Amino acid sequence: MAITPPANRLWWNEPVERTEALWIGIALLWAVIMFVMMPYWHIYGQQNLSTEAYKISPDAYTEKVEAFVEKYKIREEGDTGIPVVKPPAGADIYMLGRLWEWYPILELEKGKQYRFHLSSVDWLHGFSIQPTNINLQVHPGYEMVLNMTPTESGEFGVVCNEFCGIGHHTMLGKIYVK
Repeated sequence: MAITPPANRLWWNEPVERTEALWIGIALLWAVIMFVMMPYWHIYGQQNLSTEAYKISPDAYTEKVEAFVEKYKIREEGDTGIPVVKPPAGADIYMLGRLWEWYPILELEKGKQYRFHLSSVDWLHGFSIQPTNINLQVHPGYEMVLNMTPTESGEFGVVCNEFCGIGHHTMLGKIYVK
């Protein structure tokens, strides 16, 4: 960092120092690698994001979620009695984002594919499954659909990563994979 201007005002004509050229080369190589890997991850990745979205009213989507919960509910969890649902492999599964919860809790099977439906009934929410790298924006009035195959067993947190108001930090959900 220079406090005073360079002696030669035509600094772009000066030769590049070896260390600086090395870092420029590393950055360029990394950019090329990422440019090639992005299509590769999209085509051969295990978890590709939604390619389907449908316009739906929040009330109609809520009805779908409630019918799904009623059909596959196996127990309730927590002080508020949030339902835990266990749909069969290959089923359409529904999750709803609303101030400030993800509803319901899902129990899925490892290695089985599901058709996952997401929507919000009030505000824009972020849907992020932790610690995996699944991250979507969930818009009210749109039903996002993606195919999902859980590849690991465990308990996964669902986090809202789009600020949605004063209770945003409490907007958590769960997905169990067995």
